Amino acid sequence: MRQQQQLLLPHLLSLLLLFVTLSRGHNITSILAQHPEFSTFNHYLTVTHLAAEINRRLTITVLAVDNPAMAALLTAHPSLSIYSLKHLLSLHVLVDYFGAKKLHQLTGGSALTSTLFQAAGAAPGTAGFVNISDHRAGHVLFSASALAASAFVKSVEEIPYNLSIIQINSALSSPAAEAPVTAPAQINLTAVMAKKGCATFAGLLVATADAEQTFASNIDGGLTAFCPLDEAMKPFLPKFKNLTADGKLSLLLYHAIPVYYSVEMLKTGNGVVNTLATDGTARNYNLTVQNDGNQVTLRTRVTVATIMGTLIDEDPLAVYTIDKVLEPMELFKPAEPPAPAPAPETDKRAATAPKAGQSTSAKASPPAPAGPEGQPGDQKAADESAAMRSGVYWSMAAAAAAAAAIVVVV
Repeated sequence: MRQQQQLLLPHLLSLLLLFVTLSRGHNITSILAQHPEFSTFNHYLTVTHLAAEINRRLTITVLAVDNPAMAALLTAHPSLSIYSLKHLLSLHVLVDYFGAKKLHQLTGGSALTSTLFQAAGAAPGTAGFVNISDHRAGHVLFSASALAASAFVKSVEEIPYNLSIIQINSALSSPAAEAPVTAPAQINLTAVMAKKGCATFAGLLVATADAEQTFASNIDGGLTAFCPLDEAMKPFLPKFKNLTADGKLSLLLYHAIPVYYSVEMLKTGNGVVNTLATDGTARNYNLTVQNDGNQVTLRTRVTVATIMGTLIDEDPLAVYTIDKVLEPMELFKPAEPPAPAPAPETDKRAATAPKAGQSTSAKASPPAPAGPEGQPGDQKAADESAAMRSGVYWSMAAAAAAAAAIVVVV
């Protein structure tokens, strides 16, 4: 029995490690940032919003190309729009796990696998599939068309069965992925807000110089906006009117983050974020995103707002409604905590008056000798004794629990 338990222990530890890895997820941009030779590739994963899609998927393989290979791609296609480039780079993201070991153990020596280009429905027919072939002498080739193939160079990072990053020697080529793409129609952000319960906030964006234009110019690069519902915005209008022109613009820009955050990303992330009002000076205009289960809150030093609904959630734009106006501490002072109530006054004469039947000549007992910090000696000793007993108890309990765990495992 003991031998069987010892044999099972490594497998249990492996499962625990896998669970921890999956629960933390992965961040492709953070991983590639540790490899500066892929900085151009990493940059365009962010610009095209493919990084967010990669991070959301549980099982993925990224075929990364280094800076010289990316330079060759961009030089060969100088007129490639950002939308066509997204299609081409999505061809480099396989929706299956291929570590270095698996690449050299392909059944029949080859495999046909789908990519994000295919999974997103953007590829015509089966143009979004990549063929992998394992040749003699350990050469592995990747091809998306009959025009050319790219060769395996090395494994960059592997999280088994979750994420694999592989370097290939050149970018994949595909006429379907490189074809011109019609830019999506521009969204009238304020019109959407006005129709969905944020008419007051939308009106202020239109009426305040540079506000609406700043929101709109950030959409293509990624934008998450929070619009206070009318019932929250209308009572705030007197405060808004008392702000300077610069303060009004800063408050409105404070309600947007220059990064796309889906609902799932907000529910799984906590921390301080910059806003459109952040300018890098001492006036940071940051806010904190916190989540508790399905509830997401936005905290400033002055207010706490809760996300109430979703107006738009389509990469690269997300717009959510909130129940309060976000008030930055750069413009408003935090509320003063209420002063403590004064202690009730006592009648000193009543407190010192002897009780009935008590002799007025009796002397009060002298106080116990003071401890080193002014605490009566007997009371201090009693407190220290109780603390010691409590510490010994919990130490013994912890030791017993640890011993029990070891017995169960062994």
